[in-house]
Amino acid sequence: MRVAFAIFVGRAVQLLARLRGGKGSGAPGLVTNVLAPGLLKKVLASFPEGLVVVSGTSGKSTTTKMLAALLSAHGVQVFTNSSTANLPQGLTSAVLDQGDWRGAVDADIAVLELDEAHGAAIAAQFSARVVVLTNVMLDDIERYQSMTRVASLLETIAARATEAVVLNADDAALVSLGRSISLQNELAVGWFGVTAEVLNAQRHGLGYATTAVERMSSAEAVIVEAVVGRSARIAVLGESVEIGLPSRGAHFAVDAAAAVEASRMVLGDRFNLSLAATTLTAIKPVFGRGELVTINGVELEFVLVQNTASFQLNVNCLEAGNDRIFVAIGSEENDSSWLWTVDTSSLSAVDFVSGSKAEDMALRLMYDGVTVGRVDRDLVSAFDAFLAQPTAPGERKTVLFTASCMRELRRRYGLVHAELEAAKL
Repeated sequence: MRVAFAIFVGRAVQLLARLRGGKGSGAPGLVTNVLAPGLLKKVLASFPEGLVVVSGTSGKSTTTKMLAALLSAHGVQVFTNSSTANLPQGLTSAVLDQGDWRGAVDADIAVLELDEAHGAAIAAQFSARVVVLTNVMLDDIERYQSMTRVASLLETIAARATEAVVLNADDAALVSLGRSISLQNELAVGWFGVTAEVLNAQRHGLGYATTAVERMSSAEAVIVEAVVGRSARIAVLGESVEIGLPSRGAHFAVDAAAAVEASRMVLGDRFNLSLAATTLTAIKPVFGRGELVTINGVELEFVLVQNTASFQLNVNCLEAGNDRIFVAIGSEENDSSWLWTVDTSSLSAVDFVSGSKAEDMALRLMYDGVTVGRVDRDLVSAFDAFLAQPTAPGERKTVLFTASCMRELRRRYGLVHAELEAAKL
């Protein structure tokens, strides 16, 4: 009865949040967790084929979506937090969406994205059949203080794996973690990475000093061999296959490689590479990650930038002269010095800079020799002007924004419910 009451209240809060234009992915789960504190732990232990946890600094949402799609394509019924809400309350909100009045979820396996810090905080509440770690970066210095702390949090999550961990073979901290795991227990360790050619083409955006193929063959890891726009070639057990990507950029190919290796660990002999390639090619972007939207008849590409790596990689993917660009930086961090770690010189010109950190971003662009058309802290008025700006044949309008600016624009232009539907695809 206590669980049923908690779920009833949580769903009522969820409905109210959505009626007011929100996603309902935070507060409902928070309320439910307070009323039924043991529910989440019970749900996470309830799946016949176990739990897969995806964590790391960047790429969690796309990797999770890809992995869930791969397992589903192989006939496995998957429970996942498709809204990308990766805190404990977000997981419980997913239970409210997909579970019954007892909190029971009809699925074979759970594939869940977890925030690094909160995942480590609730590590005692779950055992994961497989843990996937994407990378170790410092994207919020106020929250994490150092990369060493980020690595420590991810190590705590990895310690909850019972069968395997899947790690980025190009990330020094994760390579060290993988060696430690291999020495200390009998967990299988799966790897994914890129070739030197892919690394060099990204102009240091991936942030790796060496590549996976310098330490292991494609028979030991899923390797990204080539990336062109929204297409990539990956090698799996020495066999190369072409795949489509949900968005342009090598970072999405790396996410695909992580998802493929994780699905291999889960499926074993059931894994079908041809089916995996077809499935990956059909995946749509996670909202804000290279997502194509239409507002007032204008097609735009939405690109979320959350840290140095994601900003750099997305800048690298833009086609010089073909993009009309709107950059919006919010106040996720009080310290805006991270903007100076991104090389923006390839942009040549930006039409609008907006958000609460507009002046900081504009100054950074100008130091790189980038022409800035207009600086306007008022996000909505600047965006309306950008929408009205004419484009020449072949030009596209691209929006680079941080999470707070993305949320504000999505609410303003009625894209919240579209976001919920897109998360389910």
